[in-house]
Amino acid sequence: MTPLASIADLTARGVVVSAEEEDAVNAFLATASALLRDAAGSPISETTSTVTLYGEGRRLTLPGTPCTAVSEVYEGGEPVTDYVVVNGSLWRSCGFHGPVTVTFTHGLPEVPADIVDMACRLAGQALSAFRSGDATTRAVRSERIGDYSVSYADTETGTMTLSDFQRARLAARFGTSVRTAVTR
Repeated sequence: MTPLASIADLTARGVVVSAEEEDAVNAFLATASALLRDAAGSPISETTSTVTLYGEGRRLTLPGTPCTAVSEVYEGGEPVTDYVVVNGSLWRSCGFHGPVTVTFTHGLPEVPADIVDMACRLAGQALSAFRSGDATTRAVRSERIGDYSVSYADTETGTMTLSDFQRARLAARFGTSVRTAVTR
């Protein structure tokens, strides 16, 4: 998938990327995007996917909100046409029974500005560590001058991580879990 942010997005935020750094920065942006998508439980940007879910009941919830179009549905290898799409779910009056394969388009046509910013911040931190020549240095959490003291963060700066708050926020905003609801 295309990264959620680009070198142009970094440049717009005041980060100058040299020609020699472009390959590394593109890798950082791809890694940051994968991390954000994983936490969101969604591709965030628009894509088409084919998934196989187990249907048991009238409603089959599709992963990766928002669902914008469904192009194919197969149940047990046979095409299904008697369904409707409602709020990211497939509804069928006779229900779904067994494996259901769905090809659908989902995600946002434009990546939200705050998500682009998060990807840029993660990639920028990785670029800073890359430039320092030590991609595994630990971030300083606090420092005191009188009787010198320093405290380091628990994570390495070379390892892109999200806080629990950021993960929860992304999951709440984008995430769905694959599930079925039985209605009678």
